Amino acid sequence: MLQAARARFAGDGFAATTIRRIATDAGVDPSQVMQFFGSKDELFATVMAIPPSALHRFDTAFEGPGEHLGERVVRAYLEAWEGPAEESEPLMAMLRGAIVNQHANTQLRDFIQSRLTHGMHGRGDEAILRAGLAAAMLVGIITSQRIIGVPALVATDKETLVRTIGPAIQQLLAGDR
Repeated sequence: MLQAARARFAGDGFAATTIRRIATDAGVDPSQVMQFFGSKDELFATVMAIPPSALHRFDTAFEGPGEHLGERVVRAYLEAWEGPAEESEPLMAMLRGAIVNQHANTQLRDFIQSRLTHGMHGRGDEAILRAGLAAAMLVGIITSQRIIGVPALVATDKETLVRTIGPAIQQLLAGDR
């Protein structure tokens, strides 16, 4: 049921996903889904658990020489969203659900913000602003590529995106002037 729900939320988003569709995908009766999870909101919260591999991927992006930080962060971010289903589907479910579901919005916001501020140099309001700007750029890329389908981004390979956006993320996260 969780695998079917994860795939359905990632593909259709929170609003368009129904318990009946999840049950059909899982080959069970809708009442079984409700028995185990109680509601669509509770099922969604369970599905959106961020896998440890995604946390590790983001955390290790901050290890290494400072001059390549932006490239490592962009690469880790793109790999998490394009990676194995157990890592990428909860993230896509959160992104699609963040617009209509407060829990998804909070979880996605906190996940992205904490991953970016975790390894940043410096603290305080300016560092938080820079992390927020980097997050907006990275979420914008994924939203434009994976949800909206902007042709130029869909057609661009990961390494080109890393080379192109990496320096901007570098400047934001490292505070280079």
